[in-house]
Amino acid sequence: MANRLHRFLAGAGGRALVAVPLVGALAIGGYMLAEGDGGEPVPQAAPVNPAGGGAVPAGPSTLRETAPVEAVTPAAAPNELDVWVSRLAGPLDIPAQALAAYASGELKLREERPGCHLTWVTLAGMGKADGDHRDSSADSAVAAGRKLCGKGVDLDNGWWKAVGAYHGGGEAELFRQKALANAQLYATLSLNPELATAPTTRATRFALDQIGLPYVWGGNGPEAGAAGFDCSGLTKAAYDSAGLNLPRTADSQFRALGASAKEPSLGDLVFYGNPATRIHHVGMYVGNGLMVNAPTEGQAIQLHSYRTRGDDYAGAARP
Repeated sequence: MANRLHRFLAGAGGRALVAVPLVGALAIGGYMLAEGDGGEPVPQAAPVNPAGGGAVPAGPSTLRETAPVEAVTPAAAPNELDVWVSRLAGPLDIPAQALAAYASGELKLREERPGCHLTWVTLAGMGKADGDHRDSSADSAVAAGRKLCGKGVDLDNGWWKAVGAYHGGGEAELFRQKALANAQLYATLSLNPELATAPTTRATRFALDQIGLPYVWGGNGPEAGAAGFDCSGLTKAAYDSAGLNLPRTADSQFRALGASAKEPSLGDLVFYGNPATRIHHVGMYVGNGLMVNAPTEGQAIQLHSYRTRGDDYAGAARP
């Protein structure tokens, strides 16, 4: 077993971390509607040219298996899994017991259903979405993996559908949005744990926590007495939570930050409109082509692709 662990670590460049970037994309069936009259957010056919930059949501068809960890028998000295957990639990903001459980869940499902390609990142994203990692036992992680991987599911080709089916009911869309958003954050931070305390990461965490709240024109969020946010209200509140003060509107944020055409990174703001006249929309990039977006009235804060054919993307900036 120790030899297998050594090979896993060597296969990841000896970094003793799990790096699972999201790859591939498929079109989501529609926007998530804002909750109304006690109802839950549900998928809805997307308008051809929705307000707010024309972004069309997308989700992963796969979370690639690249986890270089294996559970070993506890010993007097910390084993390599213990070291991995102790190094990443803090930066990921996942309880150590829960992180070890997600790794154990992946390892067990590798043996039982290797064709499913389940990773700890998927389990962690689901665990965050389903109660902030409150159920942190290895047995629960394995049970979740078995349920997700049932009926011959291959997450390389059906991640979005499988995670939605896992939860089911009226909250399925909200659940998988949150699961995907947090899985992407964990994947990024597992590669770069030093980013955990950066303002961009703190702002991103705030924005992810708002997924499912309604778009409210001029809204500054529940703490300011509004049910939700508009696009620039969300980005301003997110960076306020990280200790950085931004102007209030999308246009003024764009002009204050000096956006460019560079490839965005975690926490960067992405802008839409005409730089010469007016920027009308802003979102927050979370990685892998996705942004947290407060799209327009009647829709909830959610993930969208940050680039679509024919959009009026104007560039990205880091506060």
